[in-house]
Amino acid sequence: MKSFVAAATAVLLAAPVASFAQSSASPATRAQVIQELKDLESVGYNPARGEAGDYPSDIMAARQRLDAKRLTQRDADEADYGPAEAVHVESGRPANAALMRAQ
Repeated sequence: MKSFVAAATAVLLAAPVASFAQSSASPATRAQVIQELKDLESVGYNPARGEAGDYPSDIMAARQRLDAKRLTQRDADEADYGPAEAVHVESGRPANAALMRAQ
């Protein structure tokens, strides 16, 4: 009887741990799915043609075009700010020697 109680207790204690053992990657939200569909449509994907025989190749081609579009946009955004260069710091040097003598 003691072994049955011990086994039942172990199962009851392990149940909450097992129920929360889910993957860390959460599923996409409805808003994320809608945004992805809009992005795919912006590069020419037509979801109404989903029953056509070329569905997998059609969506994969649209994803490649979307990746290229995002890469081009990222490169353009980085070009707007110019290249990241080394920072030149001249600390400890007075801005105006006349001001420093007046103090």
